Amino acid sequence: MVKKICLIYTGGTVGMVKSERGYVPDHERFREELAAIPDLHAADAPDYDVVVFKPLLDSSDIAVHEWNKMGRTIAERYDDYDGFVVLHGTDTMAYSASALSFMLEGLNKPVIFTGSQIPLYEMRSDGRDNIVTAMMIAAEGRVREVGLYFGGKLLRGCRATKSSSDALEAFESPNAPPLAEAGIRIRYLQDPEGAVPKGQFRCQELSDIPIGVIKVFPGIQFEVFEQVMTDKLKGVVLETFGTGNVPSSQEALLHIIAKAHKSGSVIVARSQCAQGQVLLGTYAASRALVDIGAAAGGDMTTEAALTKLYYLFSKGLSAAEVKRQIEMNLRGELSE
Repeated sequence: MVKKICLIYTGGTVGMVKSERGYVPDHERFREELAAIPDLHAADAPDYDVVVFKPLLDSSDIAVHEWNKMGRTIAERYDDYDGFVVLHGTDTMAYSASALSFMLEGLNKPVIFTGSQIPLYEMRSDGRDNIVTAMMIAAEGRVREVGLYFGGKLLRGCRATKSSSDALEAFESPNAPPLAEAGIRIRYLQDPEGAVPKGQFRCQELSDIPIGVIKVFPGIQFEVFEQVMTDKLKGVVLETFGTGNVPSSQEALLHIIAKAHKSGSVIVARSQCAQGQVLLGTYAASRALVDIGAAAGGDMTTEAALTKLYYLFSKGLSAAEVKRQIEMNLRGELSE
């Protein structure tokens, strides 16, 4: 039986053309180039339909509204297709893959994000292989979760982060192995059954909740952020040094974070290091975050921590319950 895939084009480099203002999306040229890929017409290729977003966006413009649109597009067609491939710009692809990982509850089909560093219409475009392989992975149906395929590797969507702006292998998964590698054959590296969720499929749309990211750096003056940390701010991802360390001499930091915590904000500490995890209390320099009630982000990426906050608050959970679930492994986004 021939598998059927829904290909969703949101924008991004893969379908862009050059203009006087730089690269811009062009849906007509994209359709022409997609139709010209020989492998998509092979006898064993899956059937597919194309959904093109209007307007097409540079991924720098992707936000909560677009995540909800992606989620609805998949949910409305969930029973009609064996899998989904989302073509997306690389700059925020890891954010979108993380967001959809949480939003698509009870997902039991492949949703594979991909794109390219070089537009389809140009020579040496990496988009052709990325699209064909993502389509094959979606059709095989062994990975029934949100994944991100790029440069020969399939990564868990909520574990991926963009690591290069010019390499064809643009994404990494620093704290989790790939789900699959594509060489002569597609080799699956993890047991797909372990990721199959329980419960009925549904899409939990996200609310546009005030959430911030603060990166700690030497000499940071936390007083600058005090006006930002109001009772309207529901969550903060605090990018700390090492395993969760912050400058111990900065009383302003503790005052501001304690104030935010008291007003109902959830503070999530994660490491600036690509590999490793936050272990609050390991050093005295991180003990203060424990004392004021910050949550440990473990080895989550910033993309996963941020979108997980959006997801949990959008479910209407209390700040205490959000903090509890932030430290729980919901979609394979952190190591237990």
